[in-house]
Amino acid sequence: MQGTKRRFLIAGNWKMNKTLKETEEFFDMFMSFKKDFGVDVLFCVPFTDLKTALEKTKDSKIKIAAQNCHFEEKGAFTGEISANMLKELGCRYVLLGHSERRQYFNETDLTVNLRLKAALKEGLKAIVCVGETLEQRKDNITDEVIAIQIKTALKDVSKAEIDGVVIAYEPIWAIGTGENATKEQAEDVCKKIRKEIEKLYDSEVAQKTLILYGGSMKPANCEELLKEEDIDGGLIGGASLKSEEFLKIVDVAEKIR
Repeated sequence: MQGTKRRFLIAGNWKMNKTLKETEEFFDMFMSFKKDFGVDVLFCVPFTDLKTALEKTKDSKIKIAAQNCHFEEKGAFTGEISANMLKELGCRYVLLGHSERRQYFNETDLTVNLRLKAALKEGLKAIVCVGETLEQRKDNITDEVIAIQIKTALKDVSKAEIDGVVIAYEPIWAIGTGENATKEQAEDVCKKIRKEIEKLYDSEVAQKTLILYGGSMKPANCEELLKEEDIDGGLIGGASLKSEEFLKIVDVAEKIR
């Protein structure tokens, strides 16, 4: 059971799903079920859904995040969106370094760092994803891979700025595969992430930093994962697309917290 006072964050990542109409319908239904939460609730939505999601949730405590941002303020980067564009839209959160961005769009630890610094410069809060492949886990280099990802992502991020950063551990081998890490595997890596943050900053920063688990968390396994000491919430994929499923996870988190 958690012994700290870190507030849980339950974040949904819609990935490339939901039209404007579907976004309106989702939040109408979601908020008809529940409007007040004992944990923080956030949704990472496609760029085209941001304005609608922000409008639908403006009178609630629900947070809305973009799924990425570029590291330049403007320029010849067709198809990209800058952090200041998100800020002007009213968005205050952004997801960075998701494994699918790394796998399909050549994101690297370096570009994640550049995007993070750009987001923090504009006052955005960022969820930074890290995680190992199945091959890396089999080769017993998970700790080294995670350490490099953390160190590189947080390079030149000051102690004051780290307050705006959440880390999400998403074992790549457990995303969209039906596989999921055991609670022991998830807790082991999340604890090591916290130790890496302590090395980079100090124990106070490490204890305050939220670390989410993002590998196929769903109603069936969320309780055992959320009871682990160093897991402060979840980055939810498929289960976040259905309001009833996502709310089940929120309800479990509230009971634990």
